[in-house]
Amino acid sequence: MATTPDSSAEEAHRTIAPLVGPDDERVFTDSGIEIQGLYGEGDVAPDLAERLGVPGEPPFTRGIHEGMYRDRLWTMRQYAGFASPEDTNERYRYLIENGSTGLSMAFDLPTQLGRDSDDPLCFGEVGRTGVPIDTIEDMRICFDQIPLDGVSTSMTINAPAACLLLLYELVGEEQGVPSQKLRGTVQNDVLKEYMARGNYIFPPEPTMRLTTDIFEYCRENVPKWNTISISGYHIREKGCSAVQEVAFTLSNAIAYVEAALERGLAIDEFAPRLAFFFNCHNNVFQEIAKFRAVRRMWAKIVKERFGAENPKSMQIRFHTQTGGVTLQAQQPEVNIVRVALQGFAAVAGGTQSLHTNGFDEALALPTERSARIALRTQQVLAYESGVAETVDPFAGSYFVESLTDEVEARSWELMGKVEDLGGSVEALEFMQREIEESAHSYHERYRSGQDIIVGVNKFVTDQVDDVDILKVDPESEQRQLARLKAFKERRDQAAVDAKLESLRDVARGDGNLLHPIRAALAADASLGEVCGAMRDIFGEYKGGAFF
Repeated sequence: MATTPDSSAEEAHRTIAPLVGPDDERVFTDSGIEIQGLYGEGDVAPDLAERLGVPGEPPFTRGIHEGMYRDRLWTMRQYAGFASPEDTNERYRYLIENGSTGLSMAFDLPTQLGRDSDDPLCFGEVGRTGVPIDTIEDMRICFDQIPLDGVSTSMTINAPAACLLLLYELVGEEQGVPSQKLRGTVQNDVLKEYMARGNYIFPPEPTMRLTTDIFEYCRENVPKWNTISISGYHIREKGCSAVQEVAFTLSNAIAYVEAALERGLAIDEFAPRLAFFFNCHNNVFQEIAKFRAVRRMWAKIVKERFGAENPKSMQIRFHTQTGGVTLQAQQPEVNIVRVALQGFAAVAGGTQSLHTNGFDEALALPTERSARIALRTQQVLAYESGVAETVDPFAGSYFVESLTDEVEARSWELMGKVEDLGGSVEALEFMQREIEESAHSYHERYRSGQDIIVGVNKFVTDQVDDVDILKVDPESEQRQLARLKAFKERRDQAAVDAKLESLRDVARGDGNLLHPIRAALAADASLGEVCGAMRDIFGEYKGGAFF
């Protein structure tokens, strides 16, 4: 006899797959959507044509551009950064030579937390998870011989996002590239750091101020720059389901829009430069449905809730990265198959740019070989699979349309709960608890064998695959410390101190912080000194009880 989970528990968690016994024949996505053995016309709600629209027009279900990849392929990015600015520059140039059409900067933990490499708290972490950027000199080295008017650069940086954007702008000016020509994105999404990742510096209020300062600054100075990449990726890495990823990402987006409107910005002034960042897991059809649903939902939110009139404000432009948490250390070469499936789902779902993970990333940072295979995966999708040859290839599928509607309905329901609590900033503890419950559910489904992970809980082998992994040179930290020491010794310390005090003065008031930050960085202040000056005024966020 099948084991049936408690129906009230299922109803309470419509965003998490229920735990069922081994004899239960039902199949669920991670969001708790039950998958039927066969779908037909009756499984699709009426008025499908209205919900679909046409590509390039609201509600953008079928894609934000009329021709999609027939007109222009997605941007092929590879997330990279490690050891030192010199090593990172070498990897960037290698990726560009092999056909990468966009760069994506990975920063080490000290940089993400707004601390210099010589901070005692950072010993052993310099250059481990990404590139250390302490000063303008480091940014200069990263982009040596890479003209910034010819590349789009995405920066996975949040709490100190303003500093990294401004260093990039300053280096562009040194190259003779005007700010109006710079293209790229700063992630600049700290709400998800409070929720899932933990790499925050300041409390929420000054953090939201910095976020909207970036909106305002880029509108006036760097108009082609995407001022935020509102990220569901890291929430999914923490363990949330696909529906939770949609709901919490859009709830955070609403909070950012409301903060910008309170600043006095008009929706159609800044909304076209908002970008998003999503994860892509192994359930191909749920992921395709997720991307289609989120486009439709964002168009509705921006038009009906915020009164946007410009169709570009209603377009959700997003980057996708394949799921790091889905990669397995056991039989790591099987990850190549996982990444290919996830990349296919992202492209079939209409992403604007894509990063495909290296197969060895469950073991270490990717080697050049694994990064090349990951990039070649995208190129095979683009030129050999046929997925780029038609717009929204799964439109009209009974299964995918039913899934799209279900993802949307469950996401609206969960967003309503966040709204009832006062929005994302007030609902941080609720969202963190939901994510933790989903992560626990994943673990229990794998442990029981309800969900199969090839090579982990089924098709296991005793053989240990020998994979060459990237080893970060332990001396790179000492070289970075020596460079930082020499940089600080040869600068005009009095000029630096004066600029930092001017930053504190603006922080005490309500002016745009990017102008004094830029002046301090241009005077050779370090990242840690700039963030430290703001810490002096804003304090540090210590986390809530839910961490």
